[in-house]
Amino acid sequence: MSRRKPRGRPLDGWLIIDKPPGLTSTDVVNRVKRAFDAQKAGHGGTLDPLATGVLPIAFGAATKTVPYVMDGTKLYRFTLRFGEARDTDDADGQVIATSDIRPSDDRIREELQKFRGAIMQVPPIFSAIKVAGERAYDMAREGRAPVLEPRPARVDSFELTDRPDPDHAMFEVASGKGVYMRSLARDLAKACGSLGFIETLRRLRVGPFTEAQAIPLDKLGKPEDTLPASPDLLLPVATALADIPALALTETEAADLKHGQAISLVALMGRIPRSADPDGGLARAMAGDRVVGLCRLEDGLLRPERIL
Repeated sequence: MSRRKPRGRPLDGWLIIDKPPGLTSTDVVNRVKRAFDAQKAGHGGTLDPLATGVLPIAFGAATKTVPYVMDGTKLYRFTLRFGEARDTDDADGQVIATSDIRPSDDRIREELQKFRGAIMQVPPIFSAIKVAGERAYDMAREGRAPVLEPRPARVDSFELTDRPDPDHAMFEVASGKGVYMRSLARDLAKACGSLGFIETLRRLRVGPFTEAQAIPLDKLGKPEDTLPASPDLLLPVATALADIPALALTETEAADLKHGQAISLVALMGRIPRSADPDGGLARAMAGDRVVGLCRLEDGLLRPERIL
Protein backbone atom coordinates (compact mmCIF):
# COMPACT_ATOMS: atom_id res chain seq x y z
CA MET A 1 0.00 0.00 0.00
CA SER A 2 1.56 3.32 -1.10
CA ARG A 3 1.92 6.16 1.38
CA ARG A 4 0.08 9.37 0.59
CA LYS A 5 2.43 12.13 -0.54
CA PRO A 6 2.40 15.11 1.87
CA ARG A 7 0.62 18.18 0.56
CA GLY A 8 2.62 21.32 -0.09
CA ARG A 9 6.26 22.19 -0.69
CA PRO A 10 9.07 20.74 1.46
CA LEU A 11 10.55 23.95 2.92
CA ASP A 12 13.13 24.30 5.71
CA GLY A 13 13.85 27.51 7.60
CA TRP A 14 12.43 30.24 9.84
CA LEU A 15 10.09 33.13 9.15
CA ILE A 16 9.77 35.83 11.81
CA ILE A 17 6.30 37.38 11.73
CA ASP A 18 5.29 40.63 13.40
CA LYS A 19 2.01 39.26 14.70
CA PRO A 20 -0.97 41.63 14.44
CA PRO A 21 -3.57 41.84 17.23
CA GLY A 22 -6.76 39.77 17.07
CA LEU A 23 -5.27 36.51 15.79
CA THR A 24 -4.13 33.44 17.70
CA SER A 25 -0.65 32.05 17.07
CA THR A 26 -2.27 29.05 15.37
CA ASP A 27 -4.21 31.39 13.07
CA VAL A 28 -0.92 32.94 11.99
CA VAL A 29 0.77 29.55 11.43
CA ASN A 30 -2.14 28.38 9.25
CA ARG A 31 -2.09 31.57 7.18
CA VAL A 32 1.69 31.43 6.72
CA LYS A 33 1.58 27.74 5.84
CA ARG A 34 -1.03 28.45 3.13
CA ALA A 35 0.91 31.46 1.84
CA PHE A 36 4.04 29.34 1.30
CA ASP A 37 2.16 26.17 0.33
CA ALA A 38 4.38 24.47 2.91
CA GLN A 39 4.21 20.85 4.02
CA LYS A 40 5.09 21.45 7.66
CA ALA A 41 5.09 24.53 9.91
CA GLY A 42 4.80 25.41 13.58
CA HIS A 43 5.45 28.37 15.88
CA GLY A 44 8.17 29.02 18.45
CA GLY A 45 6.22 30.40 21.41
CA THR A 46 2.53 31.28 21.76
CA LEU A 47 1.27 34.87 21.77
CA ASP A 48 -2.21 35.76 23.07
CA PRO A 49 -4.69 37.18 20.52
CA LEU A 50 -4.34 40.64 22.10
CA ALA A 51 -0.53 40.55 21.81
CA THR A 52 1.62 41.75 18.91
CA GLY A 53 5.25 41.29 17.95
CA VAL A 54 7.83 38.58 17.34
CA LEU A 55 6.30 35.21 16.42
CA PRO A 56 8.89 32.81 14.93
CA ILE A 57 7.44 30.31 12.43
CA ALA A 58 9.42 27.12 11.80
CA PHE A 59 9.25 25.21 8.50
CA GLY A 60 10.29 21.58 7.98
CA ALA A 61 13.61 20.74 9.67
CA ALA A 62 13.43 23.98 11.67
CA THR A 63 10.58 22.48 13.73
CA LYS A 64 13.24 20.26 15.37
CA THR A 65 14.86 23.38 16.84
CA VAL A 66 11.64 24.91 18.29
CA PRO A 67 12.31 23.68 21.87
CA TYR A 68 15.68 25.44 21.90
CA VAL A 69 14.13 28.70 20.70
CA MET A 70 11.41 28.49 23.35
CA ASP A 71 14.09 27.94 26.04
CA GLY A 72 15.73 31.24 25.06
CA THR A 73 15.21 34.62 26.74
CA LYS A 74 12.09 36.54 25.73
CA LEU A 75 11.70 40.31 25.87
CA TYR A 76 8.29 41.97 26.29
CA ARG A 77 6.82 45.45 26.63
CA PHE A 78 3.38 45.86 28.19
CA THR A 79 0.98 48.48 29.52
CA LEU A 80 -0.66 47.77 32.87
CA ARG A 81 -4.05 49.37 33.48
CA PHE A 82 -4.79 49.94 37.16
CA GLY A 83 -8.26 49.94 38.74
CA GLU A 84 -9.91 46.84 37.28
CA ALA A 85 -9.45 43.07 37.38
CA ARG A 86 -10.48 41.13 34.26
CA ASP A 87 -11.24 37.41 34.11
CA THR A 88 -8.64 36.91 31.37
CA ASP A 89 -6.12 39.27 33.03
CA ASP A 90 -6.04 41.31 29.82
CA ALA A 91 -8.20 43.82 27.94
CA ASP A 92 -10.14 41.08 26.11
CA GLY A 93 -11.82 39.91 29.33
CA GLN A 94 -14.80 40.88 31.46
CA VAL A 95 -14.49 43.18 34.48
CA ILE A 96 -14.77 41.13 37.69
CA ALA A 97 -13.66 43.68 40.32
CA THR A 98 -12.63 47.34 40.65
CA SER A 99 -10.32 49.42 42.85
CA ASP A 100 -9.91 53.17 43.45
CA ILE A 101 -6.24 52.82 44.44
CA ARG A 102 -3.56 54.09 42.06
CA PRO A 103 -0.05 53.33 43.35
CA SER A 104 2.80 55.84 43.17
CA ASP A 105 5.85 55.25 40.99
CA ASP A 106 7.92 54.66 44.13
CA ARG A 107 5.48 52.01 45.38
CA ILE A 108 5.58 50.25 41.99
CA ARG A 109 9.39 50.21 41.92
CA GLU A 110 9.49 48.91 45.49
CA GLU A 111 7.12 46.02 44.70
CA LEU A 112 8.91 45.17 41.43
CA GLN A 113 11.81 43.76 43.44
CA LYS A 114 9.58 40.84 44.51
CA PHE A 115 9.01 39.82 40.90
CA ARG A 116 12.63 39.46 39.76
CA GLY A 117 14.73 36.30 39.74
CA ALA A 118 13.26 32.90 40.59
CA ILE A 119 9.60 33.40 41.53
CA MET A 120 6.44 31.32 41.89
CA GLN A 121 3.60 32.31 39.57
CA VAL A 122 -0.07 31.27 39.25
CA PRO A 123 -0.97 31.14 35.53
CA PRO A 124 -4.09 32.92 34.24
CA ILE A 125 -7.21 30.75 34.30
CA PHE A 126 -7.56 31.55 30.60
CA SER A 127 -4.43 29.62 29.56
CA ALA A 128 -3.64 26.40 27.69
CA ILE A 129 -2.54 24.58 30.83
CA LYS A 130 -4.21 21.20 31.26
CA VAL A 131 -6.16 20.37 34.42
CA ALA A 132 -7.23 16.73 34.67
CA GLY A 133 -6.94 16.43 30.90
CA GLU A 134 -8.89 19.62 30.11
CA ARG A 135 -7.57 22.97 28.91
CA ALA A 136 -7.91 25.64 31.60
CA TYR A 137 -9.41 28.13 29.13
CA ASP A 138 -12.13 25.65 28.12
CA MET A 139 -13.10 25.16 31.76
CA ALA A 140 -13.06 28.93 32.38
CA ARG A 141 -15.29 29.63 29.37
CA GLU A 142 -17.81 27.10 30.69
CA GLY A 143 -17.90 28.85 34.06
CA ARG A 144 -15.83 26.13 35.81
CA ALA A 145 -12.86 28.29 36.74
CA PRO A 146 -9.95 25.89 37.41
CA VAL A 147 -7.77 26.09 40.50
CA LEU A 148 -4.22 26.46 39.21
CA GLU A 149 -1.19 25.82 41.40
CA PRO A 150 1.80 28.19 41.53
CA ARG A 151 4.70 27.15 39.31
CA PRO A 152 8.34 28.25 39.09
CA ALA A 153 9.19 31.13 36.75
CA ARG A 154 12.38 33.05 35.94
CA VAL A 155 12.23 36.82 35.49
CA ASP A 156 15.62 38.25 34.47
CA SER A 157 14.53 41.89 34.54
CA PHE A 158 11.28 43.80 35.18
CA GLU A 159 11.46 47.59 34.86
CA LEU A 160 9.00 50.49 34.96
CA THR A 161 9.70 52.45 31.76
CA ASP A 162 6.90 55.06 31.67
CA ARG A 163 3.90 56.35 33.62
CA PRO A 164 1.65 58.21 31.14
CA ASP A 165 -1.06 58.84 33.79
CA PRO A 166 -2.23 57.44 37.16
CA ASP A 167 -4.25 54.69 35.45
CA HIS A 168 -1.42 53.34 33.33
CA ALA A 169 2.16 52.13 33.74
CA MET A 170 4.48 50.71 31.08
CA PHE A 171 7.03 47.96 31.69
CA GLU A 172 9.77 46.01 29.94
CA VAL A 173 10.37 42.39 30.98
CA ALA A 174 13.06 39.86 30.09
CA SER A 175 12.06 36.35 31.13
CA GLY A 176 12.65 32.66 30.68
CA LYS A 177 10.34 29.97 29.32
CA GLY A 178 6.69 29.79 30.39
CA VAL A 179 6.37 33.14 32.20
CA TYR A 180 2.92 34.71 31.84
CA MET A 181 2.98 38.48 31.39
CA ARG A 182 -0.72 38.62 32.30
CA SER A 183 0.09 37.04 35.67
CA LEU A 184 2.97 39.46 36.27
CA ALA A 185 0.70 42.44 35.60
CA ARG A 186 -2.15 41.06 37.74
CA ASP A 187 0.12 40.15 40.66
CA LEU A 188 2.10 43.40 40.59
CA ALA A 189 -1.12 45.43 40.74
CA LYS A 190 -2.27 43.36 43.74
CA ALA A 191 1.09 43.79 45.46
CA CYS A 192 0.67 47.55 45.03
CA GLY A 193 -2.72 47.38 46.79
CA SER A 194 -4.74 47.82 43.61
CA LEU A 195 -6.12 45.69 40.76
CA GLY A 196 -4.92 45.60 37.18
CA PHE A 197 -4.70 43.91 33.81
CA ILE A 198 -2.62 44.07 30.63
CA GLU A 199 -4.01 46.60 28.18
CA THR A 200 -1.36 46.18 25.48
CA LEU A 201 1.40 43.59 25.07
CA ARG A 202 4.22 43.37 22.55
CA ARG A 203 6.99 40.78 22.29
CA LEU A 204 10.31 42.23 21.14
CA ARG A 205 12.50 39.13 21.15
CA VAL A 206 12.41 35.32 21.31
CA GLY A 207 15.85 33.75 21.80
CA PRO A 208 18.00 34.86 18.84
CA PHE A 209 15.03 36.34 16.93
CA THR A 210 14.37 40.08 17.25
CA GLU A 211 11.81 42.67 16.26
CA ALA A 212 14.19 43.92 13.54
CA GLN A 213 13.84 40.59 11.69
CA ALA A 214 10.03 40.47 11.86
CA ILE A 215 7.91 41.10 8.78
CA PRO A 216 4.21 42.06 8.71
CA LEU A 217 1.79 39.23 7.97
CA ASP A 218 0.33 41.29 5.10
CA LYS A 219 3.70 41.19 3.31
CA LEU A 220 2.98 37.55 2.44
CA GLY A 221 0.08 38.59 0.24
CA LYS A 222 -3.63 37.99 0.48
CA PRO A 223 -5.23 34.60 1.33
CA GLU A 224 -6.74 34.42 -2.18
CA ASP A 225 -3.36 34.81 -3.94
CA THR A 226 -2.59 31.81 -6.15
CA LEU A 227 1.22 32.09 -6.28
CA PRO A 228 3.03 30.92 -3.12
CA ALA A 229 5.27 33.30 -1.16
CA SER A 230 8.99 33.23 -1.96
CA PRO A 231 11.27 30.92 0.07
CA ASP A 232 13.84 33.76 -0.10
CA LEU A 233 12.00 35.26 2.89
CA LEU A 234 13.08 32.35 5.10
CA LEU A 235 16.07 32.41 7.46
CA PRO A 236 18.32 29.31 7.64
CA VAL A 237 17.42 26.60 10.16
CA ALA A 238 20.66 27.25 12.05
CA THR A 239 19.61 30.86 12.81
CA ALA A 240 17.59 29.49 15.73
CA LEU A 241 20.75 28.11 17.30
CA ALA A 242 22.82 31.31 17.18
CA ASP A 243 22.76 31.64 20.98
CA ILE A 244 24.29 28.16 21.46
CA PRO A 245 28.14 27.94 21.53
CA ALA A 246 29.64 26.61 18.29
CA LEU A 247 32.08 23.68 18.28
CA ALA A 248 34.14 22.94 15.15
CA LEU A 249 34.35 19.29 14.09
CA THR A 250 36.17 17.38 11.40
CA GLU A 251 34.10 15.60 8.75
CA THR A 252 35.00 12.27 10.41
CA GLU A 253 33.81 13.49 13.81
CA ALA A 254 30.61 14.85 12.25
CA ALA A 255 29.95 11.47 10.64
CA ASP A 256 30.48 9.73 13.98
CA LEU A 257 27.91 11.99 15.66
CA LYS A 258 25.42 11.37 12.85
CA HIS A 259 25.73 7.66 13.55
CA GLY A 260 24.98 8.22 17.22
CA GLN A 261 28.55 7.88 18.47
CA ALA A 262 29.85 10.07 21.30
CA ILE A 263 33.24 11.80 21.04
CA SER A 264 35.72 12.14 23.90
CA LEU A 265 36.14 15.74 25.05
CA VAL A 266 39.86 15.04 25.34
CA ALA A 267 39.99 14.72 21.55
CA LEU A 268 38.29 18.10 21.28
CA MET A 269 40.61 19.98 23.66
CA GLY A 270 41.40 23.46 22.37
CA ARG A 271 38.19 23.56 20.32
CA ILE A 272 35.57 23.52 23.07
CA PRO A 273 34.17 27.08 23.40
CA ARG A 274 34.64 28.69 26.80
CA SER A 275 30.93 29.49 27.03
CA ALA A 276 29.99 25.79 26.72
CA ASP A 277 29.21 24.21 30.09
CA PRO A 278 31.18 20.92 30.31
CA ASP A 279 28.70 19.64 32.89
CA GLY A 280 25.59 19.06 30.77
CA GLY A 281 25.74 22.14 28.51
CA LEU A 282 24.74 22.32 24.86
CA ALA A 283 27.02 22.93 21.90
CA ARG A 284 26.24 23.57 18.24
CA ALA A 285 28.30 21.04 16.30
CA MET A 286 29.68 22.57 13.08
CA ALA A 287 31.46 20.96 10.12
CA GLY A 288 32.79 24.00 8.27
CA ASP A 289 29.78 26.31 7.75
CA ARG A 290 27.32 23.42 8.08
CA VAL A 291 25.38 22.77 11.29
CA VAL A 292 25.58 19.06 12.10
CA GLY A 293 23.28 19.24 15.09
CA LEU A 294 23.07 19.89 18.80
CA CYS A 295 25.23 17.96 21.24
CA ARG A 296 25.49 17.79 25.01
CA LEU A 297 28.74 17.86 26.96
CA GLU A 298 28.57 15.42 29.85
CA ASP A 299 30.68 12.73 31.56
CA GLY A 300 33.72 13.73 29.52
CA LEU A 301 31.92 13.09 26.24
CA LEU A 302 30.22 15.04 23.45
CA ARG A 303 26.92 13.22 22.90
CA PRO A 304 24.58 13.84 19.94
CA GLU A 305 21.21 15.17 21.09
CA ARG A 306 19.51 16.46 17.94
CA ILE A 307 21.02 15.83 14.49
CA LEU A 308 19.71 18.18 11.80
